[in-house]
Amino acid sequence: MAIKHYKATTNGRRNMTGYDFSEITTQIPEKTLLESQKQRAGRNGQGKITVRHKGGGNKRAYRVIDFKRNKDGVVGTIATIEYDPNRTANIALVHYEDGVKTYILAPKGLKVGQKIESGDNADIQVGNALSLANIPVGTVIHNIELKPGKGGQLIRSAGTSAQVLGHEGKYTLVRLNSGEVRMILSTCRATIGTVGNEQHELINFGKAGRSRWLSKRPTVRGSVMNPNDHPHGGGEGRAPIGRPSPMTPWGKKAMGVKTRNVKKKSSKLIIRGRKK
Repeated sequence: MAIKHYKATTNGRRNMTGYDFSEITTQIPEKTLLESQKQRAGRNGQGKITVRHKGGGNKRAYRVIDFKRNKDGVVGTIATIEYDPNRTANIALVHYEDGVKTYILAPKGLKVGQKIESGDNADIQVGNALSLANIPVGTVIHNIELKPGKGGQLIRSAGTSAQVLGHEGKYTLVRLNSGEVRMILSTCRATIGTVGNEQHELINFGKAGRSRWLSKRPTVRGSVMNPNDHPHGGGEGRAPIGRPSPMTPWGKKAMGVKTRNVKKKSSKLIIRGRKK
């Protein structure tokens, strides 16, 4: 979607940008694909905060997205392109020939009325889903599975994409958006194309209240806390960290220090690490 700039009628409006929703074809979602979701404000089943800086915000209905793309051999038609408040990417409503309706992530260039298909016999065109083994080298993909049949887990946010670099035995080499090159089982599925709404990164909220609409609460620096609240806290005036490296509130190393478990099983599948 294109970006619109607001006039500086107030301090909050100055430099604020937003979507013009030119690609959106309807504002009414498919009711059969909506689910209610309870706002937990970052709390787990015990009521304890496990994710900080969450709470408040507008109510949202969850749109059920088909990340598996396992309706093989059934042609679907793109009915609408819609906004999804739960993710950065837009979504597309698909009407299949057998009467089933599903939502998928809307890749860049997808148009209303376009035909899409999934399965190993599908053509290499935007919106089609195939196994990695059947995708040619150099193809740009998104919504990539890590386990066959589990559904896409990688490359799902707005403007992201990965590229197939080669096939080696039962694995396919894929370069991810972070620059990491890793091996993924060739039986895993992926969708052709780049995730749409690439202008999302240009959005400027303009004011703190707009973050609160999205359930984001304020973040306080550790250096202004008390020593019993944060390892960086305490001292007279503006004190330095006083430690060899920055810490999280729970005493773990942070900011540039490797924290990945070297014994993690998937480490052997990573050919090249992400960009520094």
